[in-house]
Amino acid sequence: MFGITHAEPAKPLDEKQFAHATASSLTQTPWQKLPFALSADATRQETILWAPYVIFHHNTYYMFYVAGGSDNTKYKIHLATSADLKTWTRHPKNPMVVDGFDARDPFILRVGGRWIMYYTANRAPAGGNHVVAYRTSKDLVNWGERKIAFTDPTVGTFGGPTESPFVVRRGDFYYLFIGPRGGYVGTDVFRSKDPLHWNLADKVGHINSHAAEVVRDVNGRWYVSHSGWGQGGLYLAPLMWNDGLDNAATSLPIPK
Repeated sequence: MFGITHAEPAKPLDEKQFAHATASSLTQTPWQKLPFALSADATRQETILWAPYVIFHHNTYYMFYVAGGSDNTKYKIHLATSADLKTWTRHPKNPMVVDGFDARDPFILRVGGRWIMYYTANRAPAGGNHVVAYRTSKDLVNWGERKIAFTDPTVGTFGGPTESPFVVRRGDFYYLFIGPRGGYVGTDVFRSKDPLHWNLADKVGHINSHAAEVVRDVNGRWYVSHSGWGQGGLYLAPLMWNDGLDNAATSLPIPK
């Protein structure tokens, strides 16, 4: 587990470390805390560390994370790599993405021969409609132009309802999890056959969770996470699908 945390004492919006914990089973209580995985590097203009997302590809772990910056309209998403999940090296081509307002919460999905990075942002870097933006890449390092996968009617800057995008493919459908919606502890789920576009009318569910991420255990059971400011930790709850696609191909196969 990698996640947002901070050393005490800390101010709100001042998280500068990544938590790291391990367990022998997904639902072990508690997990074993390890030293911070990464700390903000001011020499690289990292003002915060938010929203780590890790994938494994060609014997290398890729951690995409938000490094912030002095300008909220030009927030930076960085990349660090590791061979063992313990020692992380920042990529020399950082930043991978620069966007606003406070562009954050990267999520990476493989679709066909390309990678898609989804993240929360606004219609314009200085504000506007809250959106889920995306970029594509063939190598996880060079990312294309910014495009929009989901637009919410609400307008603002920081803290909109399109945070923490997480996408799960089941059969021909792609499920987009975003929030907070209906309160801080709330995530809406949208379904589309197009991994690059969802509408408000595509909503198919709601989960009482903040920053929901989906994970499976070695027995194939599905879980959804919950965490956030003032929530007291990281939580898991069983996730049941009612789409009749339990035997369909998925972007989250049973882990080996």
